[in-house]
Amino acid sequence: MCNLSRHILRALLFVLAVSACACRGQKAVDAGREAAEAKHETDVSITLTASAWAAGDIHTAKAASHVFRKQVTAPGVLEFNARRLAHLTARTPGRIERVMAVSGDRVGAGQVLAEVYSPDYMSLQAEYLQAMERAQRLAVDLEEAPAARAILVSARQRLLLVGATAAEVDSIGPARVPRPLLAVRAPFAGTVIEANVLAGDHVELGANLFRLADPSVLWASLHIREEDMASLQAGAGAELRTHAYPGEVFRGQLLLVGDVLDEKTRTLTGRVEVANPAGKLKTGMFVEAALEGGANRTVLAVPDAAVQDDDGRSIVFVLTGERRFFRREIATGERLGGQVEVLTGLRAGEEVATSGSFLLKSEMRKGSMEDGHGHS
Repeated sequence: MCNLSRHILRALLFVLAVSACACRGQKAVDAGREAAEAKHETDVSITLTASAWAAGDIHTAKAASHVFRKQVTAPGVLEFNARRLAHLTARTPGRIERVMAVSGDRVGAGQVLAEVYSPDYMSLQAEYLQAMERAQRLAVDLEEAPAARAILVSARQRLLLVGATAAEVDSIGPARVPRPLLAVRAPFAGTVIEANVLAGDHVELGANLFRLADPSVLWASLHIREEDMASLQAGAGAELRTHAYPGEVFRGQLLLVGDVLDEKTRTLTGRVEVANPAGKLKTGMFVEAALEGGANRTVLAVPDAAVQDDDGRSIVFVLTGERRFFRREIATGERLGGQVEVLTGLRAGEEVATSGSFLLKSEMRKGSMEDGHGHS
C-alpha cells in the first residue's frame, strides 16, 4: 500500500473514533438531562389521599382545542352610562319643604327625593278643578262639551309636566282640594350623585336639584390603537379586568369604535357596555379590555382556574396517576371565554387540576411537594 493510501486510512480511522466519542458524550448528556428532569418532576409531585382530594374539592379538565378569535387589548376607564343619567331641575318656582335624599343614597324608581311648596303648582291644580267642573257641567251640551273636554285635558297635561304623577292628578278631583306640596321623584332606580338643595331653600324654575345615575350598567371608555381599528367592529364581545378584582372577568359588548383619531396618541375612542348588577365596578376605575376581533383560530387551551402564577411563571398541575400531580411550567397566550391559550408545556389530552389548583400551589410553597410523599 502506498504512503498516500496509508495516510488516508489513518485519517478515516481518526474521524470514526472522534465521532464515536462524541456520540457517547451526547448520550451521556441526554441521559443526564433526562435524569435531572425526572428528578425535578419527582421533586414537585404530590399524591393526595382520597380524603384530601375530597376536602380540597379537586377537579380536573383536559387540555383541548378551542376556537379563539384574535384579541385586541385596550386600556380604559369606567364611567356612567350616559343613557342612564338624569339631571333633576325645578319645574316650577317654590320653597323646598323637605329633602329625603342626599348624595350617595341609593333610591328606587319613583321614590320621593324632595317636596316643594309652589304657588304655581297650587294655581295649576285650581285650574284643573275648574276645568273638571266645567266639563262635567257641559257634558250633555253637544256644542260646548268638546271644547270643555279639551280644556280639561290641557289642564291635566300641565300638571303632569311640572312633575305630578297621573295618580296624584286623579286624586285631586275626588278630594276637590289642591295638594299643598309637589314631589320630586327619581325617574329610575339608581344612586344620587349630587344633591344641591336643603330644606328651606327657595328655588327658581330650572334650578339644579339632584343628579341621579344608574350604576347597574356602566360604560368603559377605551383607547384603541390605530393599528387595531381594522380588526374591530361594534357588537364584538369584550372582557374587562381591573386591579381591584384580580383574576375576575367582567364581560360586556363593544358598542362603538369612534370616527376621530387622536393625532397625539394615535388612538380611537371605543365604548364597551358592561353589566354591573353587584355594584363591584365603580366609575373612575381603570380597566384593561380584551376585545374579540379578526379571524377565528384553533388553539390548545385550559380553563382559567388551572393556571397559577408562581413568581411570575405560569404553572399547572398535571394529573399523572391516581390522585398524583406534578407541577409544570407553561407558556400562555391569549385569554378568552374563561380559557387560557397554552403555547408550550402541555399536550392535548393531558389532564390538569382546575378547582383546587390553588391548594396544590399552597402545598408546594409550604414544601410538602419536595419529597413527593402523599398528602393527607
